Amino acid sequence: MSLINKEINDFSVQAYAEKEFRTVTKEDVLGKWGVFFFYPADFTFVCPTELEDLADKYEEFKEIGCEIYSVSCDSHFVHKAWYDASKTIQKIHFPMLADPTGALAKEFDVFIEADGMAERGSFIVNPEGKIVAYEVTAGNVGRNADELFRRVQASQFVAEHGDQVCPARWKPGAKTLKPGLDLVGQI
Repeated sequence: MSLINKEINDFSVQAYAEKEFRTVTKEDVLGKWGVFFFYPADFTFVCPTELEDLADKYEEFKEIGCEIYSVSCDSHFVHKAWYDASKTIQKIHFPMLADPTGALAKEFDVFIEADGMAERGSFIVNPEGKIVAYEVTAGNVGRNADELFRRVQASQFVAEHGDQVCPARWKPGAKTLKPGLDLVGQI
């Protein structure tokens, strides 16, 4: 069953961000674009490479009005310990959401019951709190922040220009398509 256009339910979780603990709720997410970036666990191998990639691109995400929320089933205390222990994780300035009960991972349908961890899932959520794009990859395959950023930009573009669509590899300023009978079989 597709999660496209599913509105996220109310939630309240603890987070570690900017050397502080804080609560993040659905209300904090509404009104801007967001990326929920689920990963299996802190203190692992592929996860820090992905989070570093996002951290390196975080300012660009903020410039287009998009917040990043990394999420694992670890506690906010574990997030802090990982931050304190790892130079790579110290680059992170976005909120690291704690999901020790797996409630958010279940909400986004990426919870691995047998392991008590989340799959690698990336979800783009629009300002109304609806999922507009997502992908889930195998635990041993890292994701790319540049492609995720491009998908956020494309999602923003089609939200603003509903009569146009973005072809593969589209970037802002590139040509879009306007679906119609005249394009059928012509591309």
